Amino acid sequence: MTLATWIAAARLRTLPAAVVPVAVGTAVVAATGRVAWCPALAALAGSIAIQIGTNFANDVFDAEKGADGADRVGPLRAVSAGLISAGAMKRAMIIAFIVAAGFGLYLVSVAGWPIVAIGLASIVAGIAYTGGPWPLGYHGLGDVFVLAFFGFVAVCGTAFVQLGEVPCLAWWAAVPVGALATAILVVNNVRDRAGDARAGKRTLAVRFGRRAALAEYALLLAVAYAIPLGLAMAGRTWAALPLIT
Repeated sequence: MTLATWIAAARLRTLPAAVVPVAVGTAVVAATGRVAWCPALAALAGSIAIQIGTNFANDVFDAEKGADGADRVGPLRAVSAGLISAGAMKRAMIIAFIVAAGFGLYLVSVAGWPIVAIGLASIVAGIAYTGGPWPLGYHGLGDVFVLAFFGFVAVCGTAFVQLGEVPCLAWWAAVPVGALATAILVVNNVRDRAGDARAGKRTLAVRFGRRAALAEYALLLAVAYAIPLGLAMAGRTWAALPLIT
């Protein structure tokens, strides 16, 4: 087990999905109040640690369920490839979540006990996505999970730890962030549809087929761009910046 193997298992390419919601939440704070940089940076570090812990969880639990077979398309999974043992991956997962909890304790001291609920829910969901007796991703709830946690929980939580409240703008800003993160999941699920079906992973792409998944993808993109357009038309012209992409 080399450092390069662990870096690959951490799947650094997924980390923007953890960084963007915190950045957007902080942008909301900048638009409605004064940015509190220490809580913002702690939220960022905690979000990254949870993302890495979730990646480790997905690696080991998908391997145990046979979802990452030899015919898998996409990033290499370390446990299935025999590069890291299941036990070592679970220990790494626990360490990542402990690191996240450490940043969470600081945020509790800043913003109070609601952060305990947010943090625990995020960690439990990160494990329950592919692990536990009823894994969310195996029952077609992965899309809801991503929309909720990468959108509303992350964006609104970031605003809350800095302002002590969640402004209306944060809820609106969370929608396109969550929609784009969910769109990434949809692409992956379409790619993995055949292998997931064989492993009993009943994603929405497996349940309803490729055409329905592509329609979901188009809808998510439409929503992701409609919200900034609406905010711009309501007077927040800076919200139109995503439209240049």
